[in-house]
Amino acid sequence: MKTYKHIISGLAVLVVILVIIGVAGYMVSKPKPMTIQGEAEATEYRVSGKVPGRIEELYVKEGKAVAKGDTLALIDSPEVRAKLVQVNAAKDAADAQSRKAVNGARQEQIAGAYQVWQSAIVQKDVMRKSFERMQRLYEQKVISSQKFDEVQAKYDASVAQELAAKSQYDMAVNGARDEDKAAALAIVRQAEGALMEVRGYFDELYLTSPANGIISAIYPKAGELVGQGAPVMTVTDLSDMWFTFNVREDYMRGLKVGDGIEVEIPALGSAAYPAKISYIAVRDSYATWKATKEIGQYDAKTFEIRAVPEGIVEGLLPGMTVLMR
Repeated sequence: MKTYKHIISGLAVLVVILVIIGVAGYMVSKPKPMTIQGEAEATEYRVSGKVPGRIEELYVKEGKAVAKGDTLALIDSPEVRAKLVQVNAAKDAADAQSRKAVNGARQEQIAGAYQVWQSAIVQKDVMRKSFERMQRLYEQKVISSQKFDEVQAKYDASVAQELAAKSQYDMAVNGARDEDKAAALAIVRQAEGALMEVRGYFDELYLTSPANGIISAIYPKAGELVGQGAPVMTVTDLSDMWFTFNVREDYMRGLKVGDGIEVEIPALGSAAYPAKISYIAVRDSYATWKATKEIGQYDAKTFEIRAVPEGIVEGLLPGMTVLMR
């Protein structure tokens, strides 16, 4: 009887030992959940100017919150100021020329042209009478043909002079031709376009924020020269943030755009934050994982996966480490 009990006890101990060994083996062989590390990113705007110049003043510092349209910096450009003076002068000249073409000659000029015309009429009448008298004498063979030709030439010249004076008077009364008025107006519009262009460059001397956000970087210092299109500072929009992960393709089974995931942000504690996958795309060839020569292995490409947090994550900043399990 005692032997039977000993056997039962030994079998029980053996079963317990086998169970313990089985549980331990399962725990050891159980695949551990994979942790994929990523980081938080946000939309960034590079603030730059169209006009080269010298940084006259910086109105903000790094870390300052700004609103869309806030003035961030001022660029000093003597060339733009000089160009503005030039186009303003050209615009004034074009306006004066246009007014002259539209309004026509002044009353004094019209009166002067009329007096010249009247004087030409009197001169023509005197020469006509002299010509008629010399013509009768020539017909009577009292004067030579040379003398007659001289008088006739003077009379013809007085007729032409009277017509020219009349034409000048008519031009003064009627003003400029329609073509001249149109040409003057075109010059005015050309000057206005040049003025608008320079004013546009002048407005570009004041750099403004393209969006709400914080100043995450300032590159030049006040007094330094900047070229056309050179970045002056960066504005980061903290309201448009996402998480980016680089995942090898054999680890992303079942993941697709629209799936919900949970992430941990060590800098903010151990809480899990829900997010939704919004973007999946293959990375460049440099990110491809190369297989060894072992049978059955293959080259695995790396994919970029982006996930947008579902809701506001207080304290989240670009660059923070994000873990996806």
